[in-house]
Amino acid sequence: MRGDDLIQSWTAGEIARGEAPPHALGPLLKILAWSREFLVSSHPELGRSGPVCPYTQPSLRKELFHLALPSADCEDLASAVDSLRTRHAVLSQPLSVEDRELLTILLVLPGFDPTDSLELDELQRKAKDEFVAEGLMIGQFHPVCEEPGLYNEAFRPLRAPLPLLAVRKLLVFDLPFLVSDDAHMEHYLQRFAPGLPARVRDQLVSRVVAL
Repeated sequence: MRGDDLIQSWTAGEIARGEAPPHALGPLLKILAWSREFLVSSHPELGRSGPVCPYTQPSLRKELFHLALPSADCEDLASAVDSLRTRHAVLSQPLSVEDRELLTILLVLPGFDPTDSLELDELQRKAKDEFVAEGLMIGQFHPVCEEPGLYNEAFRPLRAPLPLLAVRKLLVFDLPFLVSDDAHMEHYLQRFAPGLPARVRDQLVSRVVAL
């Protein structure tokens, strides 16, 4: 377990072994079960083959999958979200380049309204600029999240049993999540333009043509 004044985090293994505090285990186990069942499995509405999230299973297998909660005395949730950048950097330091791509932190937010995702959507939107600038992705999951799937607009892949924010390293295949924002695109191109795969270059050309 790692902790500071704003968040506390545990690996999936620590949570499965019951090593988180009793008050935290309920929501953490609920999200861990969802991760091990939904994220690592295929889905008939996904629109492509393979699991919903191709990174979750290898992340779990290598103990690089972390779940976090705001600390009990945390009064500024935006600052707690911001601290995820520092937490991710600290956890990344001893890892290989390949393992850094698998490092994932889910900040579980059981205090949020599970019937309305607007507050969580706004929190993620405000945080995303700083995260992308530092080479990180931050995404929101919520029981009623309306974000459509990339391959099937009728599918809702970001629906989770509890509200949460997910943080991981920015990857070259994240282009579809960034094309709607010029600043995000600039950070992406600075980082990846020299070695873009053909499929990603095609996506980029399609976006430029659309504009």
